[in-house]
Parts: sequence; structure tokens; C-alpha cells
Amino acid sequence: MVISVSNLSKYYTTHKKDAGLLGSIKSFIARKYETIKAVENISFTIGEGELVGFIGPNGAGKTTTLKCLSGLLYPTSGRVSVLGFTPYERNHTFLKQISLVMGQKNQLWWDLPVIESIQLQKEIYSITDEKYKKTLSELTELLEIADLLSVQVKKLSLGQRMKCELLAAIIHTPRVLFLDEPTIGLDVVMQKKLREFIKEYNKHYMATIMLTSHYMKDVEALCKRVIIINHGTLLYDGQLSDLVKKHAPYKIIKVILDKYIDPKKLAPLSEVLYFSYPELVLRVSQKNIGKVATKILDKFPVENITIEDPDIEQVIREVFTKQKR
Repeated sequence: MVISVSNLSKYYTTHKKDAGLLGSIKSFIARKYETIKAVENISFTIGEGELVGFIGPNGAGKTTTLKCLSGLLYPTSGRVSVLGFTPYERNHTFLKQISLVMGQKNQLWWDLPVIESIQLQKEIYSITDEKYKKTLSELTELLEIADLLSVQVKKLSLGQRMKCELLAAIIHTPRVLFLDEPTIGLDVVMQKKLREFIKEYNKHYMATIMLTSHYMKDVEALCKRVIIINHGTLLYDGQLSDLVKKHAPYKIIKVILDKYIDPKKLAPLSEVLYFSYPELVLRVSQKNIGKVATKILDKFPVENITIEDPDIEQVIREVFTKQKR
């Protein structure tokens, strides 16, 4: 296994202070501390070439886990292995084979042309001239940024800069790539382009990738397997398709009506999620989908009907909701 995590926990001790001047005085005399369990006893393994979605709400422990895997944080307890190395030992051979990309962090020099930051990465990672030229050509073609290399970073749009940040992070062709919200703040067109690049990089270099994202479209488009955590604990590890079957054993029927009908006639069909003529949306259990679709076509004036899988974001929300109960 490329990544192996066994009973990983990471705790922080924080200073707790009451509000106001009196609270500050009390804190000065006798400080109170509390322990925050960012990650608690999680275990999983990831094989070579896998592209895994690592998802959860804000504060779930995703970024903390990635920082432990990349060696930026020392675990409180448990064992972590990446490419056979212990990340927090920061072995140079290990560091040359991984990369952590955080969507809200910049590593390019603001006032310099992009290519100069890339050349700096070349020297840092001791990349040979031959490999550098080959990799630069391949990646700039995949990212479609050949014309941006001579442009100052501060003159790039957010989407262009994110592409160039990715180039700088992977110019050494890491075997393991940790992507923390790589599409954050980008428009839908640029999100799609970055998703396509991530998929191509994974396929071309057989890289092992862990992807965190609040945009479920990213996860749905790229990842067959997902790991879900919340409040630092592991909730699910498996195929995305199995998650949908387990937590959303229904499908969505969308109907465009040809003529108006009395809403009361819809009640016996199934759960009506939305009705505003001419649009009708129903939630139907998978075992009844054929029967309900046939009834709709037989009894109502239908212009168009489609059957869709439930929205992934809704499925994830249901997972978190069930955890709270």
C-alpha cells in the first residue's frame, strides 16, 4: 500500500478565555485549557494509482489528516506510512515524491513571471535538465498554460494562477499528491478544466491522489472511492456508488406535464418534492421506480420524463444527519 494509516489521532491544546476585561484578568492569573480532538483514531489504506475523495464538513479533520500524511504535523498517536516512509521524519527522498496543494495557499512569487518560480522548484527538487524540459512540456500542454509562463503572477486571473500553482507543485512529478480544495473560488468552467487535468495526471503518471473538496461535483467526477470523516472520526470508507445505494435507496423522477393537473392526484404516486406546473419532481424508492413511472405515463399528460440518481450532496448531508441522531 502507498498510504497506510492506523489509529491516527491528532489533538491540540488550546487556551480558553472568558470574554471581557474580567475574563482577561482571570486568564492571566489562572489559565484554562481544553483539548481539541481534530482527528481521532482513524484507519485506512490507499493503493498505488488510486484517486480517493476525502470529504467532510468544515472542521471535520480533513486538512489535519493531510498535513500528518505530508509530514507537516506530528501525530498525537497512531502510525502513518506513505511510500514506506514515516512522514514526520521529513526524509528528503520522501519529500521529493509527494506534494501537498492547498487551494488557499500560494507558492508562486507574486512579482515574477511564472516560469521563474517553476525554475526555482527545478533546483529545489534537483530535477535534471532533460526531465525538466520533458515534464514542463507535458504539464503545460495538459494545463493549457504555455502562453502564461512569461506572465507575472500578479497579472493572472484566479483560475490561471491556480493552474500555475498546480504546475509548480507537481513539476517534480510526485508519486503521491494531496489536493486540499484545489478548485476553491473558481468558476464552473475552470473547475471542470482542473478536474480534467487531475484525472489526466492520475492516469498519465499513475499517481496516488487524495482529494478534499466541498464541491461534490469534483468528487463525483473524479473519485470512485470516498473516505468520509466528521468530528475527526471515520464515518465511511468505500465505493461512492455503494454509499448512494446505502443512504439514498431511491431515485428522482422529473416530469414535464403537457396539461395542468390537480395536485391532489399526485399524492398516491410517491413523495412529491416539487410541483409547479409544468414541472413535477418525485422521490421514488428503487424497487417501485418502474411501477410509478408507468403510472405517470398512463394517467397523466406527459411531455417529458427523466429518471435520475439522487444528488451526491444530498446523500452526504443524509450521512451527517444520521450521525447526529
